Amino acid sequence: MRGWRIAGLAAAVLALAGCATTATTPHDSLDAVARDYVALTLEIGEREPGYVDAYYGPAEWQAAAKAHPRSVPELAAGAEALTARLQALPATDADPMVVQRRKYLLAHVAAADARLRMLAGEKMSFADEAEALFGVRPELKPLSAYDPVLARIDALVPGEGALTDRVTAFKSHYVIPKDRLQGVMDAAIAECRKRTLAHIALPANESFTLAFVGDKPWSGYNYYQGGAASKIEINADFPIYTERAIDLGCHEGYPGHHVYNALLEQTFVRDRGWVEMSVYPLFSPMSFVAEGSANYGIDLAFPGDEAVNFEKTVLYPLAGLDPETAEKKAELMALTRELARAEYTIADDYLSGRVGREESIARLAKYTLTEPAKAAQRLRFIDTYRSYIINYGLGRDTVQAWVERQGPDHWRGMQTLLSSQILPVDLD
Repeated sequence: MRGWRIAGLAAAVLALAGCATTATTPHDSLDAVARDYVALTLEIGEREPGYVDAYYGPAEWQAAAKAHPRSVPELAAGAEALTARLQALPATDADPMVVQRRKYLLAHVAAADARLRMLAGEKMSFADEAEALFGVRPELKPLSAYDPVLARIDALVPGEGALTDRVTAFKSHYVIPKDRLQGVMDAAIAECRKRTLAHIALPANESFTLAFVGDKPWSGYNYYQGGAASKIEINADFPIYTERAIDLGCHEGYPGHHVYNALLEQTFVRDRGWVEMSVYPLFSPMSFVAEGSANYGIDLAFPGDEAVNFEKTVLYPLAGLDPETAEKKAELMALTRELARAEYTIADDYLSGRVGREESIARLAKYTLTEPAKAAQRLRFIDTYRSYIINYGLGRDTVQAWVERQGPDHWRGMQTLLSSQILPVDLD
């Protein structure tokens, strides 16, 4: 059990690993419900590969889930029972963290129930699904709402031919050569880490490994291993631009996913013994905070012109690139960011069957300003993760607004968020 504080709890509640009862007993508690929530989540992961994004609790709990996973209907009944038990427990406590813990578990069990209904065949609209899984209902604007942004980009990158082709040609000058990718990424992550550690204390043993992979629907992924360690993978199938080195270093590493998971593990699993935080279900409100904070972390670590200055002085020389039009590229990236939510509308139309695959790829190419092959990869992501895409743009904007309302020390607000069980509904 690696000496964790949850070792004693594991022995005390091991008998609760099976199906939960539908009502509380005199001995029921949040700890008992949390243990059964972990079992439920691990067993859903056996029914849907990828549902469990990270787990670093006792190995025997995971082995039990693999050996005897309940069926989807049985798991749905288990989620219903956990909700009933949580609702039956007292809602008041002297410790605000305990009050929030109950609320957090209720929200995550509700998301698990929604995912189980989807696995059983229930169809939801894009917005309904996003709200059921992540606790936020996205606004779906008509694509025409984004045309003024395309017009501004058209003026910034003039010339003949399709705008997507012109943007691709302009950005081609900033592709990191593959034989220099390791050095550029190492430098970017090191800078992200240095800037984060200047404001947030991390466990002394925190670490990560970096690997380049291919044939993935995503551009980067953090596989948190527990013990403040992460495995970061970068998809090298498509060109990686200099600004993406910073984006990926912050998002997957510092102060993004690696920091978030390390702080949650330290704050809750190690210091408090709250076992529910030893498992991360991908399709849950946790992901809205995780992805939103990881994206906001880019701006937090590199405010104003600091990103483009770091590219010019450090990354461009390492990549062997000319920084002459770096500021214009930064302006282009800022405008492109204003297009981020267009894909929500595109995904809504595609997943509902109103618009076919090829037309959806063409729409993504137009509104994300990427070549068709890259747009096809993004549609592959939408096929796989569906409404999860709201967690990036909408998540970033929501997290940014909340953090900056907490006061002038935005790093302090960020640390508070990353060390908490704050839910998306709490960020309004």
